[in-house]
Amino acid sequence: MQNAYLGIDVGSVTTKLALVDEKGKYIDSTMLRTAGKPVVAVQAGMRKLMEQKKDDYNVLGVGTTGSGRNLAGALVGADVIKNEITAHAVAASTYIEGVQTILEIGGQDSKIIILRDGIVTDFAMNTVCAAGTGSFLDQQATRMNVPIQDFGPTALKSTNPARIAGRCGVFAESDLIHKQQLGYPIEDLLYGLCQALVRNYLSNLALGKELLPKVVFQGGVATNIGMVKAFGEALQTEIVVPENHQTMGAIGAALLAMENHQYTENKTLFKGWEVGELQFTAITSTCNGCSNNCEVVTIIQGENTNPQGCPIKDIKGDIIARWGGTCGRWEVTH
Repeated sequence: MQNAYLGIDVGSVTTKLALVDEKGKYIDSTMLRTAGKPVVAVQAGMRKLMEQKKDDYNVLGVGTTGSGRNLAGALVGADVIKNEITAHAVAASTYIEGVQTILEIGGQDSKIIILRDGIVTDFAMNTVCAAGTGSFLDQQATRMNVPIQDFGPTALKSTNPARIAGRCGVFAESDLIHKQQLGYPIEDLLYGLCQALVRNYLSNLALGKELLPKVVFQGGVATNIGMVKAFGEALQTEIVVPENHQTMGAIGAALLAMENHQYTENKTLFKGWEVGELQFTAITSTCNGCSNNCEVVTIIQGENTNPQGCPIKDIKGDIIARWGGTCGRWEVTH
């Protein structure tokens, strides 16, 4: 049986799981759509990871990250719950020697992380404008009838990229449609869009920051070779895309779990691989304790035996987590 550390990255679009060994060496990873059901995605990911396994894994520690990190942590029993900035920085600095700049673009947001001597010295996140995120690129590819896997290769065929306004997703789409109706070749539109989104990213996130090589590109959008080329041209440097760029957040979470275990030597809180087979139910209730009327979510293990509209204090069952209140009155985390 192989000792390992499990990392889980629950994002708005995809959920990633990864395993590393006791020395931090990558073992395996998997990725699947969150599809608005993070609990189901985490469980499906655990089952898929076990189906891919070559050995049985004795999990010594678990780390979670991403927008759904607290939920995932409660479900599986996480020892470490960290933000995406930390997870991506740890993964990149562990596997890419000399990295000083990390570009990370996921399904719904973008991040830039500045490292010096392996330490995060600055970062920025763009959670307001969707321009340049995976969902936006996917949407535009679908609208132009280009399979998303062909987006990058088609864009690289461009010889005269269209100048697309990239200040925001709305302007970019409007300008793209306008130029499409003027008869611009599809490859020039696609690469013009890549260039516009890179300008948007650099002007919003990189403003005032010194972007030094090595520059590492992580996240799902790094699969798009059109975006990789556009970043390389804009920054006039080689863009390094890690082999497991899509699951680097989960890998970083696993590495953080490894560091925590080796430092504390505490026994893991991991509930076991059987979590992938258990049933969980989410119950939403409104707290009427004050004028805030907070919407509180309770996660129970098993079926929902509580009547609809059941007051929070009367919810029965094996409660594994509860959050959403402003004052913390009802909060439960395990």
